[in-house]
Amino acid sequence: MRLKTTLDQWLTLFEIDKAGSIQAAATEMNKSHTTLIYAIKKLEAQLDVSLVKVEGRRAVLTDNGKSLLRRAQSMVEQAQTLEEISLQLKQGVESELIIAIDHLCDRKWLYEPLANFLAQNSTTSIKIVETSLSKTSSMVEKEGADISIITLPITNYPCESFGTVDMLPVVAKDHPLASKSALCLADLTMNSQIVIRDLGESDKRDVGWLRSNQRITVDNFDHAWQAIKQGLGYCRIPKHIIEDNNDQEVVILNVEHSSCYHVPLHLTLPKGPKTGPAAKCLYHLLLASVSDR
Repeated sequence: MRLKTTLDQWLTLFEIDKAGSIQAAATEMNKSHTTLIYAIKKLEAQLDVSLVKVEGRRAVLTDNGKSLLRRAQSMVEQAQTLEEISLQLKQGVESELIIAIDHLCDRKWLYEPLANFLAQNSTTSIKIVETSLSKTSSMVEKEGADISIITLPITNYPCESFGTVDMLPVVAKDHPLASKSALCLADLTMNSQIVIRDLGESDKRDVGWLRSNQRITVDNFDHAWQAIKQGLGYCRIPKHIIEDNNDQEVVILNVEHSSCYHVPLHLTLPKGPKTGPAAKCLYHLLLASVSDR
């Protein structure tokens, strides 16, 4: 199918409507007044429709011109987007980034800087992979991600501090442990413990105190929270999750010598010198966000 009109003609009409006069549009487009008049006259002739009329000193669109331009505007914007994407691809910007985020990390720490990144980048798609324990390490060591949010530094992979997560023991308000003002680890031993499983495929690890006689193992803290609310047991949960839920049906336990511990989080680039420009850009946005918390 051969089109009668060109994208440049519609762009000219768009600029005239935005500028309010042919002369102002000509200045904006760095073209002569005569060139724009010719382009509009030719477009009107091709469509056999009047598009522009002069009212006083202003060039305004006719009703038909407005109707057509509304439909053409998205086409012009898509063409501009295609050119931006082509430039980014030429510069070697990655078409997709994989971000590995340890399950302890507050997701806001990722998504808020990511929103700023996407506002600047219309080319790169994002894949987010949640990790824990051995999977957190393996995503770095196998270069399975472009950016990784990890807990402890991994040997031979430089990293930067990204924050600290407080881990607090919690149970449902009607759980037997909730009625005790002070607890010791022996009290916990006799109650079911909800734990998060290692999401890795091999070399699975355990972390923390795991001496309860009965365990309920779940995939993530979303499941753990539901299990806690059902009264199935106690669990150590990141403080930010407790605060986000703000649930009066869940209480924090006071455990002797074990009421709270801190887990450091770090940011690393698993691919090192092979890291692309988009990953580096997002990495710096993530680092810059630390001071804003």
